[in-house]
Amino acid sequence: MLGDAAERVARELAKLSLSTGVLAAIAPAGPDLGRVARAVDIPVLAQHVDPLELGAHTGYMPPGAVLKAGGRGSLVNHSEHPIPTRAIGQVILGLRHFGLTSVVCAADVPTARRLARFRPDYIAVEPPELIGGTRSVSTARPEVVSGAVTAVQEESPSTRVLCGAGVHNRRDVHRAIELGSSGVLVASAVTKAKDPAGAIAELMAGF
Repeated sequence: MLGDAAERVARELAKLSLSTGVLAAIAPAGPDLGRVARAVDIPVLAQHVDPLELGAHTGYMPPGAVLKAGGRGSLVNHSEHPIPTRAIGQVILGLRHFGLTSVVCAADVPTARRLARFRPDYIAVEPPELIGGTRSVSTARPEVVSGAVTAVQEESPSTRVLCGAGVHNRRDVHRAIELGSSGVLVASAVTKAKDPAGAIAELMAGF
């Protein structure tokens, strides 16, 4: 979702977050970051940042640029934009320097454990084979969620775990919470829905 559609979804998410008390954030595409951040009060995250300081870096997104655009943090190492482990650590430090939130994606339990050593704010565990599918990781691979929660807590007690991949309804969300997740990371369940506001409400009901 881009442009007007991204802003509409962000406004619906903010409205439902306020009415339900469920904390929510949104990560629009880069060109919409500033626009969405100005439109809503919920945290707006970048989809990716680069381990660079502000300066002559055309085509890159340093953490400082996210801050100046009104963003509150960023996804890191999403399955559609993976980066090397060393760069992940540098990005987390860069975000922390500006007081920005890091949401680091991990494909499995060993990766979640390894990345937790960088002490990100959140780790979102998302098995690649379930992303964009119809089966939620919380029901199809519950051991991945519970295993990631245990591994992350052992390495970085302050880091919270999110559950992603195939999360579509309140049952998926409720099961993720039962397994120890602090929340969920979703995309297609909302972006592909005929009624995005209804899809958001359905997911929030799981909390």
